[in-house]
Amino acid sequence: HPTEVWSVGQTVTVQIIKINHETQRISLGMKQLQTDPWEGVAVKYPVGVQFKGKVTNVTDYGAFVELEPGVEGLVHVSEMSWVKKNLAPSKLVTPGTDVDVAVLEVDSAKRRISLGLKQTQENPWNSFTSEHPIGSVIEGEIKSITEFGLFVGLGSEIDGMVHLSDLSWSKPGEEVVKDYTKGQTVKAQVLDIDVEKERVSLGIKQLEGDPIEKAGAGGGALRKNQVVTATVTEVNDGGIEVSLADGVKSFIRRADLARDRNDQRPERFGKGDKVDALVTSVDKASRKVSLSIKAREISEEKEAVAQFGSSDSGASLGDILGAALKKATKKGGKAKKDEEEEE
Repeated sequence: HPTEVWSVGQTVTVQIIKINHETQRISLGMKQLQTDPWEGVAVKYPVGVQFKGKVTNVTDYGAFVELEPGVEGLVHVSEMSWVKKNLAPSKLVTPGTDVDVAVLEVDSAKRRISLGLKQTQENPWNSFTSEHPIGSVIEGEIKSITEFGLFVGLGSEIDGMVHLSDLSWSKPGEEVVKDYTKGQTVKAQVLDIDVEKERVSLGIKQLEGDPIEKAGAGGGALRKNQVVTATVTEVNDGGIEVSLADGVKSFIRRADLARDRNDQRPERFGKGDKVDALVTSVDKASRKVSLSIKAREISEEKEAVAQFGSSDSGASLGDILGAALKKATKKGGKAKKDEEEEE
């Protein structure tokens, strides 16, 4: 305000800027007698260099910092902190205090300087990335639970999010999230780090490993054309629901229950029954595994035909399957005889 600079009766030196004879007014100026502080400001305050300034005003969108008399720059709220995104500027800086700022942009024509406060501090995201690479396991406290998942505090005021889809392999995230409470300490695996967007993606189900990678024969990964043993969990008109190792579920349609149409009856099966089926497809993205008993029977028949003859050579299906059974019996007998000899 003018009263902060001058007082009534004070003698001052001014420069005549304009004379308007019609209105009989003379425009005067005082700053014109001084050197414009913005002259050469781009050279004086190069981009990337840090300077000390004084906070002169704080608004909702940032804080004004005086670098020298007549030269002020704006620290936008987005450039005040690496991690505190929703805090009001008044919670971070106070008028009249000295702060270190970095020059981000200089526009001499518009007499504007963009400053940054967070650029003078160590970026916690850089240290977090080096200390916790993708794939590492981290522990933290649940800060909040939302419709999207869990927000977990990871230290240095950095939060990571466990999306609902990354809570469990077998159960819907909407159900599993109910088992967690605010303040609970959890372990999670770092899935992704986006430094630009300042986001950390976490996963809890990944700590156990993908069940599909362990549900195959011999505890290996499921793969197409592999024969697996499953347990019947549900029976309905459309087919049977089965469970593989590590809780991987699948549904065998009525048409895939047997090669013979007369045997394609779901009621033939009961809960707890063990069935052998062929894996016809594995889609890890959709978590879908397709099984078929019919395909297994056809595959076994083709294998028997290839080893013991074909209908073209005059062998009947009964002959072929009989030969296969006889061979299996001989193998079993030989194995038993070898065991007796060893004893």
